[in-house]
Amino acid sequence: MTLLPPAELRKVTEQPAFPTFSVRLTRLVNRFQPSPETVVLFLAVLIGGGTGMGVVTFHYLIELIHRLMLENFMGAIAHRGAWTLACVPTLGGLIVGLMRWRTQDFGPGLSTLIASQGTEVTRQLRPVTKMLAASVSLGSGASLGPEGPSVEVGANLGMLMSKVMQVSQERQRLLLGAGAAAGLAAGFNAPIAGVFFALEVVLGATSFASSAVSVVLLAAVVAGLVAQIGLGTQPAFDLPVYQVISPLELPLYLGLGLGASLVSLTYTQSISLAKACFAGKVPGFEFLGRIPQPVHPIIGGAIVGTVALKFPQILGIGYGTVEAMLQDVKFSLSLLVVLLIVKLVMTAISAGSGLVGGVFAPAMFLGASFGSAYAKILALLTPGIAAQMAAPPAYAMVGMAAILAASVRAPLTSILLLFELTRDYRIVLPLMAAVGLSFWLVERMKPTFNSNSKLQQIGLAELKDEKVEILSSILVEDAMLSSPKKLLATMKVFEAALEMTRDRASSALVVDEKERLVGILSLENINRALSVSEYPNSQGEMQAQISNLSLMEICTREIVYAYWDELLSEALDRMSVRGLRQLPVVARDNHERILGLLQKEQIALTCNLAVTRKAIHHYLPVIQKTGLAIRQ
Repeated sequence: MTLLPPAELRKVTEQPAFPTFSVRLTRLVNRFQPSPETVVLFLAVLIGGGTGMGVVTFHYLIELIHRLMLENFMGAIAHRGAWTLACVPTLGGLIVGLMRWRTQDFGPGLSTLIASQGTEVTRQLRPVTKMLAASVSLGSGASLGPEGPSVEVGANLGMLMSKVMQVSQERQRLLLGAGAAAGLAAGFNAPIAGVFFALEVVLGATSFASSAVSVVLLAAVVAGLVAQIGLGTQPAFDLPVYQVISPLELPLYLGLGLGASLVSLTYTQSISLAKACFAGKVPGFEFLGRIPQPVHPIIGGAIVGTVALKFPQILGIGYGTVEAMLQDVKFSLSLLVVLLIVKLVMTAISAGSGLVGGVFAPAMFLGASFGSAYAKILALLTPGIAAQMAAPPAYAMVGMAAILAASVRAPLTSILLLFELTRDYRIVLPLMAAVGLSFWLVERMKPTFNSNSKLQQIGLAELKDEKVEILSSILVEDAMLSSPKKLLATMKVFEAALEMTRDRASSALVVDEKERLVGILSLENINRALSVSEYPNSQGEMQAQISNLSLMEICTREIVYAYWDELLSEALDRMSVRGLRQLPVVARDNHERILGLLQKEQIALTCNLAVTRKAIHHYLPVIQKTGLAIRQ
């Protein structure tokens, strides 16, 4: 029995992207008959070179717009008074608003591209449009950074090349990571940090394979080389030499990491809150949701410009102010605290209003101001240890990495980025202490939920974004095996092995005479017990030892449980953290009472069935309306 949708629903309307260029490039590559690995490396070179040139162009555009806005335009209106400074960010917001009105969408961001790995990107790629909008935003003074758009230029180019060459899903992820690495390498002139950013954030921990590293390395090196040719070899910051005063100073950096976790959490939550306010989803700010979206950047620019009349340091990328803090220019404690708060709020408003830019540079601004303020507060509260402390710039440098790591959830990238910028090995120990603690605390306070990676663990990575929430709506009882295989704890290993191979079972629950759960057994446990290498004695002694083994001696007795009435996603969290493939399902009030067994294969089947049911319900109105017949 087959169920066919109407003919108009079965028409293929999607045309291949970039058909002419795609065909020509594919023919050119196929003419030489290269291996798949060679093709990916060739594409990595193209992505690295293209990203490097894109980032160089992006930086020149920011400088050009900055001169036009703050020199030419301000020079023409400055005679009317100091208040005219507020007109510059407002004008930038007006231009970005007009671009939003014209294009409606600047294309997917990096998080969307990462989430769509293995699926189709439903939004059109607009790397040039987004780069122009970011140039206008940053050049006119929006409180954002250039690194985010730089990474997105590379990620968009990687996705574009994967579409043109129609590569597999796995290689699409790899090229996306190569583009992101190239963008960060060119933006910061830090290729090593770019590589680790791609492996840590874009590809995930499971992609630290030699093939992935080589492709990402090649793209980052080419992009870094092009950026050095176009922008010079100097790093993004001119950092001072790190001072080591005393090894006893290390606990002070742990305190810095603790404070950095709170600042970074406030920072990320403020951005989310600002976006919700401009969307009209926060009580008291519903009126903003009724204002057309293209007007939001004008409002954001006007607010930033007005605040800049009192605190001009918050305008734009802020690298000049950061370098002043790092060179120990005398900032008062009160000014550092005020700049920390004002920069955080203005960055949230800039991002929430629709101005285009990244969060890397503001995070470093916050880290430098917080680190300097932290050192000054310690010197005031405990004058006795001031002589054993490094100068405030040392704490500012470590604070930059600590807040950046906790904000973007990339500790290795942050450590290596600052190490590349300072090129001083002595900073690594305090860096690791502060960054590690800051990242760990933020993960405890606000754990990340990566639905896409969770679906990949059970073989459902092909689901599109709108179907990801299915995993969070299913209970354990919907996916568990209600009659799992049970074996007595006194059963011998040989008997259990024969029974499990006969029943084709991958795992079983070990119970006592009253069917109370005492352990869980897998084929791996049995294979390990039957392994000859475990018994170096003679063959007769080996067989005697194995024949006397009971399941109680080889099963796993430290059991992690699942409960029948909890969400499937919560149980899957516990499985993925510990690398488990099955969990016994027990009663909440009695962990010895077995209700079922939860297995990854059964979870995948349950989720696939839920997707199919949702699709059927989607077509039911069409079927009823058209009177579609069921064919036998």
